[in-house]
Amino acid sequence: MTAIWVRGLLTRRWGRLLATAAGVAAAVALLAAYGSFLAASEAAMTRQASRQVAVDWQVAVAPGAAADSVLAATAAEPGVGRALPVEFASTSWLSATAAGSTQTTGSGVVLGLPAGYRTTFPSEIRTLVGTDSGPVLAQQTAANLHGAPGTTVTIARPGRPPATVVISGVVELPQANSLFQKVGAPSQSQPSAPPDNVVLLPGSQFHQIFGPVPSVVTTQIHVARTAALPTDPQAAFTEITAAAHHLEAKLAGAGTVGDNLGAVLDAARADALYARILFLFLGMPGILLAVALTAAVAGSGADRRRREQSLLRTRGALRRQVLTLAAIEAVLLGVIGSAVGLGVAAVLGLSFFESPRFGASAAAAWLWGGLATGVGLAVALAVVLVPAWRETKATTVVAGRATGGRRTGPWWARYGLDLILIAGAALVLWSTNRSGYTLVLAPEGVPSISVDYWAFLGPGLFWIGAALLTWRLVDLLLGRGRPLVTRLLRPIGGPLAPTIAAMFARQRRLLARGVVLVALALSFAISTAIFNSTFQQQSEVDARLTNGADVTVTEPPGSTVGPAAAATIATLPRVHSVEPLQHRFAYVGTDLQDLYGIRPDTIAAATSLQDGYFSGGTAAQLMSRLSAQPDGILVSAETVKEFQLRLGDRINLRLQDARTKQLTTVGFHYLGIAKEFPTAPKDSFLVANASYIAKTTGSDAVGAFLVDTGGASTTTVAAQIQARLGTSATVGDIATSRHVVSSSLTAVDLAGLTDIELGFALLLGAGAGGLVLALGFTERRRAFSILRTLGSTTRQLAGVLLGEAVLTLVGGALAGSLAGWALAEMLVAVLAGVFDPPPDRLAVPWDYLGGVLVVTVAAVLAAALTATARASRATAGDLRER
Repeated sequence: MTAIWVRGLLTRRWGRLLATAAGVAAAVALLAAYGSFLAASEAAMTRQASRQVAVDWQVAVAPGAAADSVLAATAAEPGVGRALPVEFASTSWLSATAAGSTQTTGSGVVLGLPAGYRTTFPSEIRTLVGTDSGPVLAQQTAANLHGAPGTTVTIARPGRPPATVVISGVVELPQANSLFQKVGAPSQSQPSAPPDNVVLLPGSQFHQIFGPVPSVVTTQIHVARTAALPTDPQAAFTEITAAAHHLEAKLAGAGTVGDNLGAVLDAARADALYARILFLFLGMPGILLAVALTAAVAGSGADRRRREQSLLRTRGALRRQVLTLAAIEAVLLGVIGSAVGLGVAAVLGLSFFESPRFGASAAAAWLWGGLATGVGLAVALAVVLVPAWRETKATTVVAGRATGGRRTGPWWARYGLDLILIAGAALVLWSTNRSGYTLVLAPEGVPSISVDYWAFLGPGLFWIGAALLTWRLVDLLLGRGRPLVTRLLRPIGGPLAPTIAAMFARQRRLLARGVVLVALALSFAISTAIFNSTFQQQSEVDARLTNGADVTVTEPPGSTVGPAAAATIATLPRVHSVEPLQHRFAYVGTDLQDLYGIRPDTIAAATSLQDGYFSGGTAAQLMSRLSAQPDGILVSAETVKEFQLRLGDRINLRLQDARTKQLTTVGFHYLGIAKEFPTAPKDSFLVANASYIAKTTGSDAVGAFLVDTGGASTTTVAAQIQARLGTSATVGDIATSRHVVSSSLTAVDLAGLTDIELGFALLLGAGAGGLVLALGFTERRRAFSILRTLGSTTRQLAGVLLGEAVLTLVGGALAGSLAGWALAEMLVAVLAGVFDPPPDRLAVPWDYLGGVLVVTVAAVLAAALTATARASRATAGDLRER
C-alpha cells in the first residue's frame, strides 16, 4: 500500500508536491543563506579588525629589565613572526632655523627605529615628502618648525648638550594614538592626544645621541604576529588574549604586553552581536513567510487530503497506517525541499559571500546546515503530518468524507488576538521610546552595543497582528458583507452575482488566506527594502559627516591660512566648490570645546546638512537664523542642559585673541542645538558665524576646507590637492571615510544580504499571489463545473476568477503596504542607534517596490487567466469530483 500511495502522489499530485517542496526549500535556503551571511560578516569583521592594527603587540620593557632578554623571549613566542625593539626618549624642546627665522617647540618625543621597521610595520609610518631613510619629522612637528628635507633640527637632551640632526623627510603617523600609549596603564590615564612634536631616528643614530641611559630611554618590543586567527571574532579574541597572557607569564614581570590586536577584536565581538541582531530583525520574517506559504500550499488541498484519508479508513486502513503514509509524504517533502534549499543556499553563499559554507567554522557550518535541514523537516511534518493526525483523531470517517458543514470562526478571532497583538506592539514601542533605548550607545564617541530583546517584540507582534487583522477583515467582508459583494459583482456576474457571492462566502477562508499571504509578502518586501535603503543612505551620510565633504583639506594647528586659499584648490579639475571652515577652541565656563566658524549662506554647497544634525529647527531654518544674527551660536544639548539655556540667552565664551595671544571674552546668543556637524567630534562642540569669530579674535585662519567634487573621483582629486599643497595640510577623501565607517559598528555588509532578501521577497510575493490562487482553483473544479452547468458563460467565469484576483491583489496590496510602511518605521525606530545620525526620512526604493508589485500582479493575473481557460472547459463529469 505504501508503494501504491507514493506512486500515486508522484503521478497524480506531483504539482502540489513540487509546490510544497519549493516552500520548504525557500525556508531552508533562507535560513542557510543567513548562516552564510553571518559567517561572511564575522570573517570580514575579524579581517577588518586585524587590518586596523599596525602593531599587533607592544611589549613595554620594565625598568631595570634587560631589553635583549625580553626581545629574545618575545621573538620565541609561538605565532610571533617578527619582534623589533623601539626606543623612546623625551626632549624638552626642538629648534630649527628656516627662511631666516628660528622656531622652537615645546616638549616632544624622539624615537629610535631599528633597520627593517618600516617594512615590518608598513601601516605605522607614511612618508609625505623626502626619503624613508635618515631622521624624519612627524607632519605636525614639521609644520611647527617650518621644517622640510634638508632642515637642521636641534634636539634638547636631558643633562647633556643639545644634538643636531639633518632631516631627510616628513612623515605621517596614522596610528599615533596606539604608538604613544602607556602600555599597561588604564584607559582613563592615557594622554588625551599623542605628542605634537616627534622626531624619528635610525636606531644607530638614536644610540649615538642618547646612549644607553635607563633614566632617559625606555624600550618597547613591537610584534607582528603571523599565526592565522579564527574567523569568528569571539574565538579570535579569546585566542589572541590567551597568547598575550602566556607571554606576560613567561616574561615574569620583565615586560607588559599592550594587546592592540586583542583590543580591536574585543570591539569586533560587539559587531558580531550586531550582525545576529540584523538576522533576527530582517531574517526571521522571511523564514516565517516561507513557512506560511508552504502551509498554505499544503492546506489548499486539505479537503481533498481529508477525503482521501477517509477513503483509506473506509477500506480498512488503520489510523496508524494512515499516519504512516502521511509521515512518508512529509519526510519525502522535507528531504527534497531541504536538499534543494541547501544547494540554493550554497550557490547564494558562493555568489554573494564568496563561500558556500554556512558558518565561520566547520562546526558552525554543520550547525547551520543541520538547523536548516531540521527546520525543513519540521515544516514538512507540520504541514502534512500534523493535520493528518488531527483529522484522524478528531474526525469520523463520515465527517471526513463530507464536503459541507457549518464552520465556526477560528479561536483567535473569537478572543480578539489580532487586536491584542497590535495593541501589545504599540505598548512595546511606546515603552521602548519612553525609556530612551538605543541599540548603539556612543558615550564620549566610543560606540558599543546594548541589546534590549524586549524591543524586538514590537515589530514581531505587529507583523503577526496585522496578518490576523487582515484575515478578519476579509472574512467579515465576504461573510457579513455578502450583499455589498453581490452588488460589486453584478456588472461582471449578471444574474449569477448572488451565486458567485455565495461561493465567495463559502470559500472566504481560502480567499482570506490568499489575501493575507500577499499582504505578508508585500509587507516583508516593503519593510526590508526600506530599511536596507535607509541603512545604505545613512552609511553614506555617516561617511560624509566623518570626512566633512567629498574631500576635506585640514590645516595643521596654529596655521594662519585664510579663506582666500580656497581659490587655489578651486582651480583644480573636478572641483565644484570649496568652503572654508574655521576650527578654534573656546572655554564654556571651565569646559574647553571645539568651535566651528562657518558661512551659513554657502556651507550647504560643499557638504550636506541633515535635519537630524540639529534640534530646535531644520538645518535650513538654523542656517537662516545664523545668517540673520551675526553673534548667533549653536551649542550641544549637554551645554544647554548644564547651563539651563533658553533661546536668545547670551553666552560668554573665552577665545584666544590672535593679536595678544591672550584669552578674550566674546559674547554670543544661543539660537539652537547642534547634535552633529561635519568633521566635529561626537561630544560637545559649538557652531557660529566665521565672520563674527574673525572680527572678535583678529584672525580669519581656516581649520579646514570642504571640497565638493560632485561625488566622483574623490580619491583622484584628493591626490591632486595633496600634490598641490605638499605637506602643509592633510587631505582626506570620502572613499577612505567609507572604509573607516564600514570597519566599525557598520562593519556588517548588507549588500549581499539585501540582494538575497529582496530576491526571495520577490519570489514569495509571486508565490503568495499566483501559486496559492492557482492551487485554490484546482481544489474548486467541482464548484466551477456547477456554475458551468447552471449556464454561466466564459465571460462570467472569467469575471468570477478576475474578481478573486482583484480581491487578492487589492486587499493584499492595501494591507501589505500599510503594514510594510509601519514595520519599516518601527524597525528604524528600534534600531535608531544604528543610524548615525538618525535619518531625516526613510529612503524608499520605488523601482524595486514597483518591480515587486508588477511581478505579483503578473503572477495573480496569470493564475486567473489559466484558471479561466480551464474553467471554460469544465464538464458535468467534473461534478463527480470529490
